[in-house]
Amino acid sequence: MTKNDMENRGIDEAASVGRGAYKAARLAKATSKGAAAGGIWGAAAGAAWEGRKHIGKLLAATAVLLMLPVLFILMLPALIFGGLTSSKAEGAEQPVINDGAAIAQHITHTTYAINQVLGEGIDDVTARIAAHFAETDGDNYEIVNPYEGNLVSNANIFLGEYCAAKNTDWKSISKDDLERILRDGKDQLYAFTFTSEERTVEADDPETPDVVETKTEKWYVYTISYNGEQYFADAVFHLTDEQKALADDYAQNLSLFLGDGVFQGIFSDEATAGIPSLGDVRFTDGVTEVVYYNQMDERYANKPYGTDDVGHYGCGPASMAIVVSSLTDDMVDPAQMAKWAYEHGYWCSKSGSYRSLIPGAAKAWGLNVKGCGKGEAQRIVDALSEGKLVVAIMSKGHFTEHGHFIVLRGVKDGKIMVADPASRSRSGQLWDLSLIVKEASSNTSDGGPFWIIGP
Repeated sequence: MTKNDMENRGIDEAASVGRGAYKAARLAKATSKGAAAGGIWGAAAGAAWEGRKHIGKLLAATAVLLMLPVLFILMLPALIFGGLTSSKAEGAEQPVINDGAAIAQHITHTTYAINQVLGEGIDDVTARIAAHFAETDGDNYEIVNPYEGNLVSNANIFLGEYCAAKNTDWKSISKDDLERILRDGKDQLYAFTFTSEERTVEADDPETPDVVETKTEKWYVYTISYNGEQYFADAVFHLTDEQKALADDYAQNLSLFLGDGVFQGIFSDEATAGIPSLGDVRFTDGVTEVVYYNQMDERYANKPYGTDDVGHYGCGPASMAIVVSSLTDDMVDPAQMAKWAYEHGYWCSKSGSYRSLIPGAAKAWGLNVKGCGKGEAQRIVDALSEGKLVVAIMSKGHFTEHGHFIVLRGVKDGKIMVADPASRSRSGQLWDLSLIVKEASSNTSDGGPFWIIGP
């Protein structure tokens, strides 16, 4: 058996063990914890312990994989972030794989790059539609684009497919390489169908301006369709069935441990048009009087957050506007906080805010801030009982479909009072702390998913 045969066999064995454990979500947890404690070899040790009932196969696979520079099959596909044991984030003391904040930031940057290419794909299909219409006998055309203003993709699937396609060629994995491949295939991201119809339209005659005249035109109606990530797996990455299964495992792991709460976006009529001004709203039913802002309030919804707007992507600035206005002498509204966040590098295009906005803004306004994990529920209750506020980053659940910052503002009758910058009604309800903890992001970057803030 050649060295390559041994390596491939070892990878297949490791992938087989890894798939079952990923689906149970236990091996991945152990891997994640191990990596945080001891780097790549810590990840392997953590995976081995949780997968001890498969220890024979795991050890055999590991023995072969040790001939490779990394045990990447058993880990998150963090290789795309520029390396493992030696690569470091700018100004960081530890390798990227051990730096949760750096990994989260890399994922956000990569997600943004993917969304940029998806936007270019829309431009590409629009140009193809124009070229097609030019060769018809039509008088005019219309484009139906279901994705306008709501272009949301499963970036983790793209990342998983890319890593799986690279197989053992881990050295060439990078954000720039992924972006290049996606851009080369952007003409395959979207397709279109069309129909033609006769329409009666007004025909203005300058010689008879007071007479309404009509004419019949032939219109072509084009509908854009997204081919989807699975289509890309076949058409661009050319994945085998085994690689597709591995890509799904990678994507699930990213969603579970790194991706949850990264994307903060609200797509609704209220986010686009705004809601009527709420005026001056203050909650006085807790230890601390809380100034409430809603990001979709017509006073703020269409104000800029970078090149985005507060209504769709401003939950981070709105949450910190609530905190700062409630705990300091400064009254800072969501639009003002969004401007500050953008100017200080906390805005991420089409993804909301970097989590570092929370401790960054708190410190900038002279507030004390401490991170808090999901296993420290009593700290949250104690802090709220003392009049402090707690910012939480939520993943999919009762508060959001993707990711969303909210403020925990007090305790009443054993339940939690919140200030949700996207919902006045949710802000008036009492919530079980267990539900909030369960639905909070599992990502611990920048000290989260909870930040305790006080004077």
